Amino acid sequence: MPLNRKTIVTFGASLSVMALIAAVTAGAIQAGGPAFNTRGNILIADQFNNRVIEIDPKTHNVVWTFGDGSSKPGPKSVVGSNDAERVGNLTLIAGTGAPPNSEHNCPPPNGCPDNRVMLVNEDGKIVWQYGKAGVSGSGPNELNTPVQNTFLPNGNIMITDQVNERVIVVTLDKEIVWQYGQTGVSGIGFNQLNNPNSAELLTNGHILIADENNNRVIEVAPASHEIVWQYPTTPDPNLLNGAAFASRLPDRNTLITDSNNNRIIEVTETGTVVFSYSTLDPAGNPMPLPTRAIRLRDGLTLISDQFNDRVIAVTQAGKIVFTQGMLNVPGNGFNQLNAPYDAKLIGDYFGLTFP
Repeated sequence: MPLNRKTIVTFGASLSVMALIAAVTAGAIQAGGPAFNTRGNILIADQFNNRVIEIDPKTHNVVWTFGDGSSKPGPKSVVGSNDAERVGNLTLIAGTGAPPNSEHNCPPPNGCPDNRVMLVNEDGKIVWQYGKAGVSGSGPNELNTPVQNTFLPNGNIMITDQVNERVIVVTLDKEIVWQYGQTGVSGIGFNQLNNPNSAELLTNGHILIADENNNRVIEVAPASHEIVWQYPTTPDPNLLNGAAFASRLPDRNTLITDSNNNRIIEVTETGTVVFSYSTLDPAGNPMPLPTRAIRLRDGLTLISDQFNDRVIAVTQAGKIVFTQGMLNVPGNGFNQLNAPYDAKLIGDYFGLTFP
């Protein structure tokens, strides 16, 4: 199925799905004040605190949260939240799970799996999910370490299903309608991925994938599965090591989170680096491993500085102008985070690369 922003897909939705679509499209973003779903608030996937929070950046206060901190997936919990985005008045959340020993009650060999992608309402009720709580698999309605999710304009949801080595698009009726990558097969050949970490729909209908362990970002034509653009052209860990996230900017440059090199880079179509920001700090973690960087419409770059335990916004000159969380101090108290994986500014980013 071709993916295009202008395509509206009808997939025989049941009444429950139609009601869900109505809830998504009805949710308005509020213009002012620190309340839920306020434009300018920041939505953060606070990974090792097992929660998603919406914060008022002026006061650093939490105005909304989902996840009770439990390391067991359930109706009120999310384990290892990697990704979150506001969709109308709902929140789309990737329950990735916690790796072994990342939390005190997540022992080897399995850690604490979650393996769900969820839509959650303002009251903290899961109104839709794909994947089974705590079940790792690749069969119908099964995932294995979903690290990112994107709500598409046609009402489908794109999921980066990392350990299954694939990016899939599912309908709200839980049917897979598109896939890139061979299920369970890691590689760098045609239609192969190695630990993919994100996927974004571009304005031209192509898919931009951060192929993490192949140390590359690729743009894929969905119908043919052909790679039409790649950075770097030949994988080189000095250029890109651990591609954690990528998004296409309006000038056709690509913003990339170069996680294992502890930096954010912006590259042109020809691969020239025109912006670079290092998250290394003398007082911080020696390997902060940033996981997500998003360019805001005012030119700031919002960075999930994971193991420095903070979310920061930096100027093009590299000056930090906002921080949520305390540098290399994990916690869940006031203005504290624990390995935040993702942050988005409400009203500025909707899981789409600059619509």
